[in-house]
Amino acid sequence: MQAITAKNLTKTYMLGGVAHNSLRDLITGFFGPRGPVDPMKEIRALDDISFTVNEGETLGIIGRNGAGKSTLLKVLSRITKPSSGSAIIRGRVGSLLEVGTGFHNELSGRENIYLNGAILGMKHAEIERKFDEIVAFSEIERFLDTPVKHYSSGMYMRLAFSVAAHLEPEVLIVDEVLAVGDVGFQKKCLGKMREVGEKGRTVIFVSHDMNAITRLCNRVIWLKDGRIRCDGEARTVVGEYLHEQSSVSSARRWDTDAAPGNEFARLCGVRVCDESGATISTADIRLPVGVEIEYEVFRGGKVMIPNLHFFNETGTCIFVTHDWYSGWRDKPRSAGRYKSMVWVPGNFLAEGSVYVGAALTTYMPFMLHFVEWEAVTFNVMDTIEGDSARGDYAGELPGVVRPVLEWSTDVLGK
Repeated sequence: MQAITAKNLTKTYMLGGVAHNSLRDLITGFFGPRGPVDPMKEIRALDDISFTVNEGETLGIIGRNGAGKSTLLKVLSRITKPSSGSAIIRGRVGSLLEVGTGFHNELSGRENIYLNGAILGMKHAEIERKFDEIVAFSEIERFLDTPVKHYSSGMYMRLAFSVAAHLEPEVLIVDEVLAVGDVGFQKKCLGKMREVGEKGRTVIFVSHDMNAITRLCNRVIWLKDGRIRCDGEARTVVGEYLHEQSSVSSARRWDTDAAPGNEFARLCGVRVCDESGATISTADIRLPVGVEIEYEVFRGGKVMIPNLHFFNETGTCIFVTHDWYSGWRDKPRSAGRYKSMVWVPGNFLAEGSVYVGAALTTYMPFMLHFVEWEAVTFNVMDTIEGDSARGDYAGELPGVVRPVLEWSTDVLGK
């Protein structure tokens, strides 16, 4: 059964005209100066989008700032009405969109738990049954009877998420607000959302953390300029999104005049591929990924060694690999066109963006024929499925590489 059905949703805002987006705008516009105004501009935060979400599905929504993500969540949470179209939601909705949403500043944390529960349609006995669990998860028991106006943004978020997640809504909607919390609590929240999804409830999660999106969600909608740019399997959609955001692609070719090189050789192209030979922008962490470099030698007689430099998104060098052992280490190359390939084994790279620099070098005597430091890029995705080094752990795994190593354990006795 479908938990959410959105049909032709459109949300427009008027800027610079007589249209009003709030009661305050209406009042100030009525009593304010009546001088000339700028021409009316219509901003379409959502532009005729349609989709469905099934019960028990965990849906991620991604996109750049201003793409319409938060507006969509506000429409689904019934905070704002669409300008046209409809959104049908079956069941109770728990939303965490902004820090402190649904809280009354003058009330204590304890009182706000009951207030939020009532807003969600919970009975008093139902809230009582979940009360201790909510407080324990939020880790703010010491401040429970303090007015929430004295809470930090992190404390607000802890309590708000705990209420939204534990009062068992049929649909849980969580925005990027989780970024307010510390790393440890973010992990707890992700684990709780996964648990909610496993119980057959629907989760909609907006985040700029693509690793969290791919670990938590089985489906992703990518919004761009208020429209659905892509809707599909999480790893595929995230890969396409990251690929578009990067100024470097996973396959590049250079024109003769613009190609890096010297009088001896030039770079023709570099690409990232899978085991079938297809060019890819996203690699499954468990599978081998190949990088192919194509180059042309103009003047023969020199030993030329292709080499690739792998960097992560912070600029840290992961490793460098040279073509020492394919037979060209001491064999001068003749003029012609060459294609060299290196394979990085599965379960070696860590998740995230990988940038590859390509070079061709003579070492004795040293001569650098060409180097392109950001030749191509690709993304490594590590889901919580299968046999990656992550295993059943969904939290942050630091490190530049992520190998699966062999372990053994002996039973020494009882």
